[in-house]
Amino acid sequence: MKKDIHPKYYPKAEVICSCGHKFYVGSTKPKMEVEICSHCHPFFTGRGKLIDTAGRVKKFEARLEKSKTFKTKTKTKTKTKASRTKTTKH
Repeated sequence: MKKDIHPKYYPKAEVICSCGHKFYVGSTKPKMEVEICSHCHPFFTGRGKLIDTAGRVKKFEARLEKSKTFKTKTKTKTKTKASRTKTTKH
């Protein structure tokens, strides 16, 4: 490694969260301030909002049924148009 080109490394750099929690990491900065940490993040604390996946599945199934009925309607329309054109031509 070349000397005098790398920043100084702090093996115990202090990190302070906005919730007040302090912890130490290795960094090139001696002190850091963060807005959220593992002690106040909803994912890690268990206070996260769960998404209703069942509602999403129901919406998808409803769209699928709607598309199936639409396809059957368009198939019957094309069949009637084809039968009309066959009978009118001589």
